[in-house]
Amino acid sequence: METRHRIRTGIGGWTFEPWRGGNFYPEGLPQSQELHWASRRLPAIEINGTFYSSQKPATFAKWRDETPAGFMFSLKASRYCTHRRVLAEAGESVQRFVSSGIAELGEKLGPVVWQMMPTKAFDADDMDAFLKLLPRRQDGIALRHVLDVRHASFRDPAFIALARRHGCAVVFTDSDKFPSIADVTADFVYARLLMASADQPTGYDDRQLDHWADCARSWSQGHRPAGLDAVTEEDSAAPEGRDVFVYFINGAKERAPAAAGALLQRLGLAPLI
Repeated sequence: METRHRIRTGIGGWTFEPWRGGNFYPEGLPQSQELHWASRRLPAIEINGTFYSSQKPATFAKWRDETPAGFMFSLKASRYCTHRRVLAEAGESVQRFVSSGIAELGEKLGPVVWQMMPTKAFDADDMDAFLKLLPRRQDGIALRHVLDVRHASFRDPAFIALARRHGCAVVFTDSDKFPSIADVTADFVYARLLMASADQPTGYDDRQLDHWADCARSWSQGHRPAGLDAVTEEDSAAPEGRDVFVYFINGAKERAPAAAGALLQRLGLAPLI
């Protein structure tokens, strides 16, 4: 993982009962040691709990200290910021979230995910006003923002242009419930893969995992992978490359750690242990 532009694969959270008892965590591993274990086998975790409730600075510091060098957390921003009719009115909630102690993660703070309601349709003026609310730094730490939009109306060139102008990434997903947007709009790429199958020990079959490995390499090298569904034809090449985050989220969640590990193996990336 010492390349300039890193590919990180990971899972959502680390406390999930089906991962216990030998599926991912060893039999008998205390729950208090699960983050320690997971963070030494996968290089990234997306935290969902921050979407539902606020955390204390001491909690972020504890997570930082329990994980090894090179590890990263992505954070889902509070739903009070994004689950509202008028996003432009979220300023106070946005400030409350970013000042809640997330900077305690330091260099382990990865992208912040702003997940919209599935019923929230694209409104260019409202979205532009919301993106202006997202700070670029907090307590001296640079912030990277990701937009997880879930309404088909966001498949609009005007939205892609807005995201690019504000330097925000747009989540790429393989979900059949939400729009798949492969346009690269920032200096990093963020993918959330939601279609794992319980019938596959690694969530996805070999062909699918090979495909996602090829996509991750292309993104990391600064190119848009062939065959993905983009809104615009604009060239997204970045000769200097991009950081890439690929999370296995939901679907057959019990398979997520195996899927992330299988993708790491295909990419030739060793665990952090």
